[in-house]
Amino acid sequence: MVNNAPKVAEKEHRESLAVVDKKVEALAAQIKQSKHFIVFTGAGVSTSAGIPDFRGPEGNWTLRAQGKQQTNVANTLQAIPTPSHMALVELQNRGVLKHLISQNCDGLHRRSGILPEMISELHGNSNREYCKDCDKEYMRDFRAVSTYQRGDHDHRTGRKCARCGGTLLDSIVNFDEQLPARDLNLGWENAQHADLCLVLGSSLTVTPANGIPEIVGQKKGAKLAICNLQRTPIDELCDLRIFSEADTLMMKVMEKLDLPIPPFILRRRLVVNVETQEDDRHRVTVTGVDSDGTPVTFLQSVRLEGSRRVVRTEPYVIHVRESLRPGAQLKLDLEFMGHYNEPNLEIVHDYNGNEDGLYILEYNPQNGAWVTRRQQSSTNTVEITEVDVALK
Repeated sequence: MVNNAPKVAEKEHRESLAVVDKKVEALAAQIKQSKHFIVFTGAGVSTSAGIPDFRGPEGNWTLRAQGKQQTNVANTLQAIPTPSHMALVELQNRGVLKHLISQNCDGLHRRSGILPEMISELHGNSNREYCKDCDKEYMRDFRAVSTYQRGDHDHRTGRKCARCGGTLLDSIVNFDEQLPARDLNLGWENAQHADLCLVLGSSLTVTPANGIPEIVGQKKGAKLAICNLQRTPIDELCDLRIFSEADTLMMKVMEKLDLPIPPFILRRRLVVNVETQEDDRHRVTVTGVDSDGTPVTFLQSVRLEGSRRVVRTEPYVIHVRESLRPGAQLKLDLEFMGHYNEPNLEIVHDYNGNEDGLYILEYNPQNGAWVTRRQQSSTNTVEITEVDVALK
């Protein structure tokens, strides 16, 4: 990946809404007919969330080329995923979107609800780090990025792997570094199978990432649609060229498909494990996990009712020095990182032996309401509890 942004940015173009409407009709029809629809995103899908792009007139790389101070970057941990992000989540959940390839490292696609197996993050994720020895991944609710004390290629974050003790590295791809093989290969494979590719908010000037939509554009029988305010090097390969903001396009596309754009809900998965030890004592472990089992850090502390001790470091382990009978209730007070002003949440874990309890925690930043779901793996039953908490 090379920063070759010119001092004078490519001119931006905006087509009239009437023109965009006509192209949306065609794109919606193509999406309905497609069997393997993929989307390729760039910085343009996040600009309405307050995160600047790179090659626009006020883009960070454009300003750098001009010797000017870069645009103040919004806190990506507090940014709300855009209508484009949420539209893609809905298309994923309905089985319409088969794979998402992204050049963005702001973490918004994953936070919006895109599943880990459904996305290729070609340039990394500022919230994801991995072990250089065993490749174990960790998702964090903080910027898991190296300070690069020894240069741009020093990716050490200063933390150690909980599984093997190896050094953890950030996943950001800096200039002149290779793209992650897993993500790049998944991108290539899905491009080979795709009969429709939509590019959203990318200038398509960064190699080798731009080769993925190019595969679709060159393939017989496949269609390529590009939505970007600036021209791209492969415009001549596309069937539909839309000069529009990503949100404008996606809101109209979802309307034509008669599909809703869901609101952003912050979703967390929590596992509570109670292990019986000697003398009928118990060890309670609270762990954040992703849908694929990857450890996720999103808590600041955990406290068990009746205990003075507040556990503030992972793993969150609490020792219960009394006998627990089946049906006993463990009330856990959870403190979150609070990027979206999430207040503390109490969950009540019913003890039923050495069985894990999986909790789905959903927080709506618009109204401050928590919804919690407990799913026990042995029964697949779900208990739903709604907790309304006023925003701070």
